[in-house]
Amino acid sequence: MATLLTLSEHTSVGHRSLRHFLRNPAGISGLVILLLVVVMAVIAPWLYPGDPLDMVASPLMVPGADFAWPLGTDAMGRDLAAGIFHGARVSLLIGLGATLIGLAAGTVIGSLSGYYGGIIDNILMRITTLFQTMPPFLLVIIILAISTPSVALIIFSIGITTWPTIARLVRAEFRSLRESDFVLAAHCQGFSAWHIIFREMLPNALPAIIVTSSVMVASAILMEAALSFLGLGDPNVVSWGFLIGSGREMLRTAWYLTAVPGIALVVTLLGLNLLGDALNDAFNPRLSEQ
Repeated sequence: MATLLTLSEHTSVGHRSLRHFLRNPAGISGLVILLLVVVMAVIAPWLYPGDPLDMVASPLMVPGADFAWPLGTDAMGRDLAAGIFHGARVSLLIGLGATLIGLAAGTVIGSLSGYYGGIIDNILMRITTLFQTMPPFLLVIIILAISTPSVALIIFSIGITTWPTIARLVRAEFRSLRESDFVLAAHCQGFSAWHIIFREMLPNALPAIIVTSSVMVASAILMEAALSFLGLGDPNVVSWGFLIGSGREMLRTAWYLTAVPGIALVVTLLGLNLLGDALNDAFNPRLSEQ
């Protein structure tokens, strides 16, 4: 009965949060921006079926000079528009993949730490602190520098540097929930620890996790762009960071090579931040009741 009541309350809170989100213009704007980026990533293979690294036209064509190459070409004659569309695929893949790894590891560690407490909490939090002693970007650079950079390795390296944030967040949520009435009722009904953690307590921590996830995606995309700018990205794929880095030496003569992918990156990060702020407002009970 306690579980059914909790699920009903979750449904009511979810509907209230959704209504609050739909009344937030900034959140809707962020969602529209992200949907446009997703559409770009989805239609890239059909709109630009070839390899974006292929040399297809004269080098350094300015935007608008030829309708076939609306955003111009780089110093090697590669279509910049094809790079922007295919770069959206790579950037979103890395952002989402790294976030999923960080969420999975951080949620498991944080939930176990917050639920059990005691020596388990001490051990897991010491491991978390150990990972936080080294700057995440520096750790990613070290991992990529000692191996061959690839999209899979970039996703993994970014993911394992982001989980401590989620772990501490989930731990704090679980510590505040483990003495709640519905948790005590689940204990009395004889439910296992895993059932209580993942079926009873974790749904109550999801709002905070979802809000943090949008920030993690933005951070992962920005970190990948910085890595590609430094030449530590996957040389076999095109990302927005790769385009920005390849055009930096011609910033004065061909500014668009850096400006166009830079604008795409900034707009995407803006959309993620707007969405994250709107979700934070929607899931905040005090703001949702206003």
